[in-house]
Amino acid sequence: MSALPISAVVPVYNGRALLEKLLQSIARQTAAPLEVIVVDNGSRDGAPDLARNYGARVVSIGRNAGFAAAVNRGIREARGEAIALLNSDVELEPKWLDALWEGMERTRVDFGAGKIFSAGDDDILDGTFDLISRGACAWRAGSGKRDVPVFHEEQGIRFCPATAAIYRSSVFRRIGYFEERFESYLEDVDLGLRSAAANLKGGYFPQAVCRHRGSATFGQWNPRVVRLIARNQVLLVARHYPPDLLRKWLRPVIAGHFLWGLVAARHGCGIAYLRGKLEGLRAFSPMRLPATANSGIIEDAILESERTIYDLQRKLGFDGYWKFYFLLAGGVR
Repeated sequence: MSALPISAVVPVYNGRALLEKLLQSIARQTAAPLEVIVVDNGSRDGAPDLARNYGARVVSIGRNAGFAAAVNRGIREARGEAIALLNSDVELEPKWLDALWEGMERTRVDFGAGKIFSAGDDDILDGTFDLISRGACAWRAGSGKRDVPVFHEEQGIRFCPATAAIYRSSVFRRIGYFEERFESYLEDVDLGLRSAAANLKGGYFPQAVCRHRGSATFGQWNPRVVRLIARNQVLLVARHYPPDLLRKWLRPVIAGHFLWGLVAARHGCGIAYLRGKLEGLRAFSPMRLPATANSGIIEDAILESERTIYDLQRKLGFDGYWKFYFLLAGGVR
C-alpha cells in the first residue's frame, strides 16, 4: 500500500490505552500516512514506549507544554506535504485519511475536517467544523446533536477543529503556527481566524468519519479546562477584535462571556471561570495584534459564522446557551 504525502501528528499526555486505540486505527487505514509522529508532553504511563512499538517516531518535550506547543513541534518535525492533526483520544474509521485527503485534493482546499461522533454513540455528534460568534465564543457545529441530513453534505468551511483534521503544510508556512500562549483550547479557532484573514479555504467532508472521547485527559468540566477556555475566549478578542470592532460588538461579547460563566458555575467551576477571565484581561494588551487591512475580512467571516450558528440552532433546536445569547446580543446580524 503506497503512503499518502501526509504526516500524522499526535500530541499525547498519558492516556496510553486511548493512544493505543488511535494507533491501531491508523494502522487500519486504507491509505497509510507517510509517517506518524507522537509528541510526548511528559507522559508517565508508558505512552511513548507504546508509540514506538507501533512504529511511530516519538518526539519528547519533557513536560506538559500544552496542545499548541506539542503540535507545533510535530509540524516542524514533519516531512509531509500535509499534516493530519489527531488528538490521542480519537479513533479513525478505516477510510478517514483517504476520504479526507481525496476531498481536499478534489476541491483544492487548504484544510479539511470530517464528521466526528461521540465515542460510544454513533448517532450523536461530537462535532463537525468550528464556528464562532460575535461574542468570541465558539461552537463545534452539531456538538451534542443527532446526525441529521444537514451534516451529510460537503461544504466549504472557515474554521477547522484540530481534534482530527488535515492541513496542508503551506498553511503554516503562510500564516505561522498555533499560538502557544493559548496552551490548549481555542488555539484552532485562533488559527482559523488567521486563515480567514489570509483568505485560506477549508472543506467539510462527512465521508471522513472518526470518534472522539472528548476531554479525556482532564474531563470536560475540570477546573483547569474551564480556566483555559475562559482565558482563551478573552485572548481571541484581544488578538482579533480591533478597538472599533470591540466597541461595536461589546454587547454580544459581554453576553457570550457572561452566559458561558453561568454554564461553568452550574458545573461547579465558577471560580475557575473567574480566574481564567482575570488571566485573560492581564494578558490582553500583550496579546494585541496590530490592526491590518484584513480586519474587515475577519469581521465578515465572524458574521457569516454567527449566522451559520443561528441557522443550525434554529433547524436543530436551540441549546439554552445559544437561545439566551441571541436574545441578549440583540439577535443575529
